[in-house]
Amino acid sequence: MADNPPEEPRLLSGGNPQIPKGDGDEPVQSYIEAMPGWKRGVGRRLDELIVRTVPDVRKAVRWNSPFYGIDGNGWFLSYHCFTRYVKVTWLNGSSLEPLPAGKSKHEHVRYLDIHEDSEVDEDLLASWIRQAADLPGDDLF
Repeated sequence: MADNPPEEPRLLSGGNPQIPKGDGDEPVQSYIEAMPGWKRGVGRRLDELIVRTVPDVRKAVRWNSPFYGIDGNGWFLSYHCFTRYVKVTWLNGSSLEPLPAGKSKHEHVRYLDIHEDSEVDEDLLASWIRQAADLPGDDLF
């Protein structure tokens, strides 16, 4: 009896992968590998930078998005694919210095949109990741 290959994740509107809810690195890596085109490279870079900056980071997939947090301190970052960019969500972004550019209707949330041709300042991104990981996070679930 032949094994059936795993089914490819379905892409939702904007090209966001539909990945089942799960805890740990495996569902996050499944999400990243399912990111379409150039966005996969953004996902890999974000994940590598987060792990390098916060070695004890906790990972999960919720609402078809990877989440990163600290045990006992909540979630500090997630990202999501849209048609023309990857949106990085800083759940406590209003406390970061300097503030990420994207405003939210939620008081504490800030965004960073990464487009295909974006020049990403990895030093600034690492600084935000460090700051965000040290702040009380959000316990959404």
